[in-house]
Amino acid sequence: MLSKMLKVAITGGAGSGKSTVARMFQELGAVVLDADDIARQVTAPGQPAWEAMQQAFGPAYFEEDGTINRPALARRVFKDPSARAQLEVIVHPAISRVIARRLQELEDQNVPLVMVEVPLLFETGRSLEYQKIIVVYVDFQDQVKRLKDRDSREQDEIIGILEAQMPLRDKCARADYVVDNRGELSQTKKQIEGIWQDLKKLLDKEGKKR
Repeated sequence: MLSKMLKVAITGGAGSGKSTVARMFQELGAVVLDADDIARQVTAPGQPAWEAMQQAFGPAYFEEDGTINRPALARRVFKDPSARAQLEVIVHPAISRVIARRLQELEDQNVPLVMVEVPLLFETGRSLEYQKIIVVYVDFQDQVKRLKDRDSREQDEIIGILEAQMPLRDKCARADYVVDNRGELSQTKKQIEGIWQDLKKLLDKEGKKR
């Protein structure tokens, strides 16, 4: 059976402003799921992915209360490609299962459009699961600066994070919509409003076909 709900992915690169864009869509009335929030849920103490991570990486990457020491784990996986691959095998399928379940629940509730903020959409091979893709773009230097300011990460760790992701220009080439987030927030918001109107027109068009 064909899906009656329009699924839209919001993606980009680390530090590109995906969460800001997602929040702007929410303010316009969109239902938005955040893959990063879901990642925190599936790796919470006691969850299967959390148990698998403990077995894979050992106690050095966990706090006394069992929560993940995310800065320590990030330093490890972005310097060690095999560790990063191991982490992805554990976490990505768990995230995908939760997203799929929530999307089905929303479709059952007759929600016409859902946006999902997916940082590694193309890297994990999940782009075909969405009818429309929005890529948030900034320059590489902007990404580095924002990650430094936001997370106080070291330069080599930031470069490791960005080099592990598909270049933003390549993502833009595969997008249905590109949000240029290099300017003022007001300029970004204007682009969001334009995309939102376009998506609503698409929904209206699809509704008339049924």
